[in-house]
Amino acid sequence: MSVATPMLRWQIRPMRPADVPRVAAIDRAAYRFPWTAGIFDDCLRVGYSSWVAVAPDDRIDGYALMSMAAGEGHVLNICVDPAVQRGGCGRRLVMHLLEIARAAELSIVFLEVRPTNTAALALYAGLGFREIGRRPNYYPADQGREDAIMLAWEPDSHPAD
Repeated sequence: MSVATPMLRWQIRPMRPADVPRVAAIDRAAYRFPWTAGIFDDCLRVGYSSWVAVAPDDRIDGYALMSMAAGEGHVLNICVDPAVQRGGCGRRLVMHLLEIARAAELSIVFLEVRPTNTAALALYAGLGFREIGRRPNYYPADQGREDAIMLAWEPDSHPAD
């Protein structure tokens, strides 16, 4: 089996309203400060690019959301069920968003990530994202707030493989 084979086990499809309870459950399992189901409903309502990663047994293992406007993308949230993290699902979701960015001819894609999320930072760096700044006190944290590292990906400069 090749290294890339595990990623193929997830089919990426558009998120539907019926998926929101599972998506919110993944968020609660993975994050100390999760989004509410209402936030996911709002993302669907306004038409954000919203996707789920579905395993062969039809279980949703992760999701990704991106807004697109004025030739730019902003990854709003990507999350994978902790039970299958580090198995390629997150990479598959990010690559899907970057394929959408290319197809939409976006000039740049932004995202924020916690400095403590070293696995995500490594994933994004491996896909060509570069640090462009910091947002002070961006995320809620156990001891007040945590900064966000701002990252950017430009289709012409960084191929998504």
